[in-house]
Amino acid sequence: MRRGLIVAGAGLVGTALVAAAAVCLGSGCSTLAYYGQAVHGHLDLIGRARPVAEVLAEPDTPAALRERLQLTQALRDFAVTELALPDNRSYRRYADLQRDAAVWNVVATPELSLTLQTWCFAVMGCVGYRGYYDRAGADALAAGLRAQGLEVQVYGVPAYSTLGWTDWLGGDPLLNTFIRWPEGDLARLLFHELAHQVAYASDDTTFNESYATAVERLGGQRWLAERPAARAEAERAEARRADWRALMQRQRERLQALYAGPLDDAAKRARKAELMAQWRAEYEALKRERWGGFAGYDALVARANNASFGVQAAYNDLVPAFERLFEREGRDWRRFHAEVKRLAALPKDQRRATLESIR
Repeated sequence: MRRGLIVAGAGLVGTALVAAAAVCLGSGCSTLAYYGQAVHGHLDLIGRARPVAEVLAEPDTPAALRERLQLTQALRDFAVTELALPDNRSYRRYADLQRDAAVWNVVATPELSLTLQTWCFAVMGCVGYRGYYDRAGADALAAGLRAQGLEVQVYGVPAYSTLGWTDWLGGDPLLNTFIRWPEGDLARLLFHELAHQVAYASDDTTFNESYATAVERLGGQRWLAERPAARAEAERAEARRADWRALMQRQRERLQALYAGPLDDAAKRARKAELMAQWRAEYEALKRERWGGFAGYDALVARANNASFGVQAAYNDLVPAFERLFEREGRDWRRFHAEVKRLAALPKDQRRATLESIR
């Protein structure tokens, strides 16, 4: 699945889970089973990884894979020298997982709310998703949440970050789940995941993902600046992503206003159905009038619910504020990252107020 088509949006996609280094807390967590699948899944992923140089040296490595791996190493060097992202072992090895996602995330919301269900972990804090290395585990949790009356989405995540904690194991590897993406998308993903190794605020998914999304967009623009063919393709994809984000944002605002309004629950349910029908009609018009019939979001639209709109916010809400911060810091990447790390260490309310005050 292409990154721009994931429910989580431009992007991404994000930290997904670092449960291999965290113990699940709280009721209903199935602590030992969840911890076990996380440790086993991550170690299996790491165990499949081999140095890129070794894969390139093999005569039977397919030419297409060889080209992609060479590109990733140029991107990796660029991330260090031009974007001041970590110079470590991440993305210097490659693993073929023999599946189309690294993990599967489960997100859930109430029927009449866009507030994500959260799960809490030692070290990581609380996050608005749970990740599984096995799709069956994700589906089982989703079924249980639906039985509680929640609206649920399960979506595949092509990559996740261990926040730099597993560099001693070789770091986060390149994966078959994204290695063949178009150049612009591949660059954005690597920059996004490396950004998670720079700064992480416990219990603030929106801060973390919006920061990484800002890095991927700004870094991607810089990478593509002198690569006209790849830039043209990336600009077309980004135009569709921008339209998609705007479509999602309009619907989120409508639903939030409805859920906060004075109607009783029955009336809210009826109006919600009307708004969803209206939103799907707007999507069809967007496809027809601006995208030339591009249908890449059809499956997401067909199954969209509150969880879809709730998770979208985590990846985009604070991106404009981070972009303003980048400008304020003179477009200096080291100063920008240092300020984000300073903000991440503040109490959440103070962090948000400071970030949102930047003009």
